[in-house]
Amino acid sequence: MRSAVDVLAHGVGTRADLPIPVSLAIIGGGAAVLVSFLALGALWPDARLRGGLAGRPLPAVVQSVVDSRATTVLLRLIALVLWLVVLGAAFFGPADIPANVAPWAFYIQFWVGLVVASLLLGPVWRRVNPLRSIHWALTRLSGEAPGAEGLPRLGYWPAVVALLTFTFLELAFPGRSRPAVVGMYLLVYSILQLGAALWYGSGWFARGDGFEVYSSLIGRLSPFGRRDDGVLVVRNPLDGAAGLAEERGLAAVVVVLVGSTAFDGLTRTTWWQNGPGVAGDAATRPQLIGLPLMILLVAALYFAATTVAGRSSGIVDGPAKYAHSVIPIAAGYAIAHYFSLLMLDGQLTYILGSDPFGRGWDLFGTAKNAVDYTAVSPRTISLVQVAAIVGGHILGVVLAHDRAVRLAGPGHRAQARVSQYPLLAVMVVFTLGGLFLLLGG
Repeated sequence: MRSAVDVLAHGVGTRADLPIPVSLAIIGGGAAVLVSFLALGALWPDARLRGGLAGRPLPAVVQSVVDSRATTVLLRLIALVLWLVVLGAAFFGPADIPANVAPWAFYIQFWVGLVVASLLLGPVWRRVNPLRSIHWALTRLSGEAPGAEGLPRLGYWPAVVALLTFTFLELAFPGRSRPAVVGMYLLVYSILQLGAALWYGSGWFARGDGFEVYSSLIGRLSPFGRRDDGVLVVRNPLDGAAGLAEERGLAAVVVVLVGSTAFDGLTRTTWWQNGPGVAGDAATRPQLIGLPLMILLVAALYFAATTVAGRSSGIVDGPAKYAHSVIPIAAGYAIAHYFSLLMLDGQLTYILGSDPFGRGWDLFGTAKNAVDYTAVSPRTISLVQVAAIVGGHILGVVLAHDRAVRLAGPGHRAQARVSQYPLLAVMVVFTLGGLFLLLGG
């Protein structure tokens, strides 16, 4: 059985039980992305995605309940209490990793569960963010934010920094699984975020809180969203992604998300574990070098492809124009890498949650439960992995195609198709690489 340190250090174990050979699954995944591109050229001649204008309004009573102040207060109160419990357990709960709920709640239920919740319901963390609640209380004393006018110039770059610090903690820091380390990270992160929000205003969280930005980007793929007029609607998830506004640093955010998850996959390959990572959790130096190198590799491929694509269409800043097309890829990578972690080892959060401070409590009657590692079969895990990666890239191809057609304009279909070749090549490479790291490494 995997140790608690191994689980939290590397996410999910490599379990493959496909009904076809792994090599065939990898080749087939790349072929599926290529075929989808060819089909789009014939079946999707004009731009169809409407962005923030699309969607069918939900019943008025649903919108009223969702937007009510009572709902907001209740959700934020629950999130704040859970945040404080996790923080308290990290500092005052059991010192042993397997017995402390904080690392499991933070790395699994929060980081991984945030993807699932955002895909289903939209930008949930923006709605319940406990830091927003604390900030609201602090502003009753501090007054207006003196630096609010400078916030738009920052774009998403503060979120890039925040996400980089988290990926360093999750994938490279040697003591990342220790409760005290988790607690200190959350405490320092919260203080820095609140300090920045007091200066720049509440709008800071939408640009500087890496977790809120992550949830908001993934939430663009939810079937539920808001039109530009604020009405809550059911929509084509691709319309949500297509409606994402271009801002500084957005491309860097999605590159960090894809690159860091790819590096997590690399660290679980046989090559890495028998080579650079042979020292296990103590192999800090290779991970400190490997993590930024993988992110830089993904960045180089993406920025080169989108820059060429942009110039082929006669536009500038291609990386920003196509950043939205990487969102489903980031979501697919996250689901593929962490699905079994959430479904299997994630059960420990509910088990340990009955006694978060190690006092012998059994608040929910789960303290004596054991993790059911048969809850999800190895074949299901492998099928989900393949479907998530291939599906994410196909959706990325659709988003990129629609954007290219829109940018090229009527009567320039051939130009639009040619402009997509570099990005298509990169997406096929990402598909093959992602599947290999998960199934063949």
